[in-house]
Amino acid sequence: MGAALDWWRDAGVDCAFVDDPQDWLAASRPVVPPTPAQRKAMAEAEVVAAIPPIGADRAGWPSELAGFAAWWMAEPSLAPAGARRVPPAGPAEAELMVLVAMPEEEDSERLLSGRGGKMLDAMLAAMDLSRDRTYLTSVLPARIAVPDWADLASRRLGDVLAHHVALAQPRRLLVFGRSLVSTLLDNDSTHKRSDLRAFNHDGGSVPAISTYDLEALLAKPAFKASLWNRWLEWTGTEQA
Repeated sequence: MGAALDWWRDAGVDCAFVDDPQDWLAASRPVVPPTPAQRKAMAEAEVVAAIPPIGADRAGWPSELAGFAAWWMAEPSLAPAGARRVPPAGPAEAELMVLVAMPEEEDSERLLSGRGGKMLDAMLAAMDLSRDRTYLTSVLPARIAVPDWADLASRRLGDVLAHHVALAQPRRLLVFGRSLVSTLLDNDSTHKRSDLRAFNHDGGSVPAISTYDLEALLAKPAFKASLWNRWLEWTGTEQA
């Protein structure tokens, strides 16, 4: 072994060589401490990394719609502790899936049992539909005062929603709430965020339409008229 090393020294090889490039001047450069803004950004990044994603381990998500409601009502990351949760309702492969941001204040055991729900029932009747032929659900299982949709999206709430839609397999999706479109439903859509045409999920895609939330529709009848005209165009229904 010593003779081999002597041979290489005589050949002029007096250093060890590696394939990876090395910065020989790094040790001589002064270490520059991070700025206050950089320290703040690093601290915020550490906090975000420490927050577990919504839905916990995806491997534990229900694989069938029949088990989704029970998981929805129990998974801790979906709502604050002690918050009143409301389950989704309706059949799989429904003619229409209605999606709202969160339950109404009046809701307890039944989703959309307040003023917004009564208006929705009237709308479904005009659409020749009913609750028993519609899958009703919310993005959040419990009502929150001021949801931070951007934060919820960064914590994978959109993935949970996409999984829910994939399990429900509706023929059409009606979304009430433009904030949902801009943060959770704009998944590689070629259309404007306020003009959702389809919702993509792991199992494919479902035709979709979005509008203002139910409270806005109650406050401004013109929004309801606009939605109705879009519905007729979307479904190819001719107005009598």
